[in-house]
Amino acid sequence: MDPVTNQADAQRPGSLLLDEQLCFALYAAQRAVTAAYRPLLDELGLTYPQYLVMLTLWERDETTVKELAGALRLDYGTVSPLLKRLESAGLLRRERSLRDERSVRVTLTGRGEQLRDRAAAVPTTLAAATGLHGPEVARLREELWQLTARATKAAGR
Repeated sequence: MDPVTNQADAQRPGSLLLDEQLCFALYAAQRAVTAAYRPLLDELGLTYPQYLVMLTLWERDETTVKELAGALRLDYGTVSPLLKRLESAGLLRRERSLRDERSVRVTLTGRGEQLRDRAAAVPTTLAAATGLHGPEVARLREELWQLTARATKAAGR
């Protein structure tokens, strides 16, 4: 949408114009951000979803598949193939829990831990590439989490 368009026009109730849809603005932003990450993650040998899995593991060291799926807001069927590929790459290990055989524990390997050092530059590099820094990133992230909470509530979850 043209940034000069006045706010009243941008908030017409019932508009079916593509550029006036919040969902499309979020979709376009998500695709653009993922594309900006791609060259950085290619250097690490990761896809964007795999990067999210690794971020979670670098934060937690060890977790269950169920906890990982919950943290990423994905279903088990989506997380399982990601874990299989990351395990094949030697970045993590999956093992059945000794206490509960229904539970599968996920842990980083030494190679997965080492990748963290190389990945440490990704957030700073992306911030520089987008021109988004500090307070602006924090504000945008907070607004998106608020939208996520509201949409989740509206979806009845």
